[in-house]
Amino acid sequence: MTPHEIREAVLRALVDVAPEADPRTLRPDVDLRDQLDIDSMDFLNFVIGIHEQVHVDIPEGDYPRLQTLDQVVEYVVEKVAA
Repeated sequence: MTPHEIREAVLRALVDVAPEADPRTLRPDVDLRDQLDIDSMDFLNFVIGIHEQVHVDIPEGDYPRLQTLDQVVEYVVEKVAA
């Protein structure tokens, strides 16, 4: 998968959890939880959605690396490349 395809998959997973989110207005460098007011359960569902979209496992210990859209995409790109 290309980084662009991964970003699109991440955005799909995010919109599944927060349907009111407009991917075009998300700031890629701002905490997703703050922007979308999602709770820990929504975040867990987001991580599960990423797994379903791109088939990467994200251990709970890595959750702190997934704060912004850019961080999530960068993380998934790394996991896919490994």
